[in-house]
Amino acid sequence: MILYHGSDVIVKNPRIIISEKGKDFGCAFYLTPIKEQAERMAKRKKRMNGSSRAIVNVFDFNEASIKNLKYKKFADPNLEWLETIIKCRTDAHYKHNYDIVEGKIADDAVGETILFVIEGIIKKEDALEKLKFQKINSQIAFCTKESLKEIKFLRYYEVH
Repeated sequence: MILYHGSDVIVKNPRIIISEKGKDFGCAFYLTPIKEQAERMAKRKKRMNGSSRAIVNVFDFNEASIKNLKYKKFADPNLEWLETIIKCRTDAHYKHNYDIVEGKIADDAVGETILFVIEGIIKKEDALEKLKFQKINSQIAFCTKESLKEIKFLRYYEVH
């Protein structure tokens, strides 16, 4: 499976990104099967970091390896998906037990809804109902060194 990583740098040797800010599925190397999503992220990284380049890194993922790894797929936003994102976003040190987590991305609009849940403004069930009507992109988080062995850098290209 071809996957993409939007950045402002070429990433030939991916690594787990440690962040002080909680990410959707925790500390990981994040990829997407959606080329356009990676291109938007590359442009965003370029702007945020004041870089001169927007780079999309292209990887091949050995899907057969899933059977040898702890893999979790959230096909649609559900209560478990929402609770996982809340745990990961509110505690940057939270660790789940998966090598790879695949699911919908909590981008700006979705992230706002999740923030409302975290702040107690809306209930989880109401948030999920609201999210049913939003177009949500996909992401795959490679959370362990073992999982990183299953992706291979193919090439990169610049977006303008």
